[in-house]
Amino acid sequence: MVWVDTARQRARARLAAARQDRAVPPFTAAPELDEPVAAVTLVERAPSVDDGLPRGVRTAGAWAWRIILFIAAAYLLIRVVSALRVVVIPVVVALLLAAMFEPVAAALRRRGMNRSLAAGLVLVTALIVVFGGLALIVQTFIAQLDDLSAQVSDGLDEVQSWLARGPLHLTQTQLSDGLERLRASITDNQGALTSGALSTATTLGEVLAGFFLVLFTLFFYLRDGAQIWTFICRLLPRGARIPAARAGHYSWHTLVSYVRATVLVAFVDAAGIGIGLAVLGVPLALPLAALVFLGAFIPVVGATLTGAVAVLVALVTVGPVKALIVLGVVIAVQQLEGHVLQPLIMGRAVALHPLAVILSIATGVLVAGIIGGLVAVPLLAVLNTAIRYLFSHPAGEPTPDREPPGTERLEAPMADDDAPPADDDAPPADGPEPAGTRDIGQRSALR
Repeated sequence: MVWVDTARQRARARLAAARQDRAVPPFTAAPELDEPVAAVTLVERAPSVDDGLPRGVRTAGAWAWRIILFIAAAYLLIRVVSALRVVVIPVVVALLLAAMFEPVAAALRRRGMNRSLAAGLVLVTALIVVFGGLALIVQTFIAQLDDLSAQVSDGLDEVQSWLARGPLHLTQTQLSDGLERLRASITDNQGALTSGALSTATTLGEVLAGFFLVLFTLFFYLRDGAQIWTFICRLLPRGARIPAARAGHYSWHTLVSYVRATVLVAFVDAAGIGIGLAVLGVPLALPLAALVFLGAFIPVVGATLTGAVAVLVALVTVGPVKALIVLGVVIAVQQLEGHVLQPLIMGRAVALHPLAVILSIATGVLVAGIIGGLVAVPLLAVLNTAIRYLFSHPAGEPTPDREPPGTERLEAPMADDDAPPADDDAPPADGPEPAGTRDIGQRSALR
């Protein structure tokens, strides 16, 4: 029948229309897009526990577990370095010495000298200077040993009399009891002192092994330093090679500037305090000046501690009056260093806040003792330069003024939009480019 067929067709049409209304409409591409885009299906996300937490709590939790991973990685790194300290410490010391001597070796190479010969000549000259200075210091100490013993005895008597007659008004009985307790303490801890002597003998063997390791490492740093850094950069992913190579280049120049400035500041400290000790007639003026020179390599606190040793020696040898004068000389030299030398010399090498310096030294001493305090500030300076460079130049292009980031000369007022364009083909003003960073455009030297 005709009306039945008509009703069936209408029903099928309505069913097809209803099904079409429930289907997800296809995503139509915009006119400017060439390729058609597949249909997009919206899927409702299943509820989770995080939905009930505020966004700040979720963000803090995400940061927390990442920070925990960083701390765990740092702890494992410190443990590995501590286990390999016999190797790591000589390598680090050789790196600091290479920063001091590499400009001399580079100057010899520019004059046509062979790389091995230049490195060997610099190394032998440094050894002659160091051992010559040590021989002079030991000879001075031995020559003044007899007079020093008598002066120490007289100085102790004078200090004891000053304690009795001075503002403390200590009685002879109190002084005798104090000396007796000191002798008893030494006697009771004789076993600990003996074990300490055996530990010192073991440490002496490590020092000798480390000394020869420093010599070999320093020689190859001076001879093949650029090739070693290029090899390390080749181990990185291809996109990170050029930025890492140039960051290392700027960090190396920062380290060289830091070591130069530290040596100059240490020499001024040692000369000032040594001249004051010699004028006042304090024995062992030359060894004490050498001690101040070595202590000045630990910024801020090193020269102060070694200056305190000079004051104590003056107290037990030439009396309290001259010891106070030596204290005044040490304070004057420290003021000269803090207000003139550090801003003028060190500030041009690395721009680090004094609080950062103090905290880095404290952390280095707690982690690795004296060596940690020695390398804490140069490590912070190198990291400061590398991080600043990579943050502002992630593609590995040179800085506009060809100077390492983080120095005083980069603090001149200049807007980022007004900075001159970088010339990728020109070498930096402070030295040649390391291998693998000259052609930034092609990025092929380290591939």
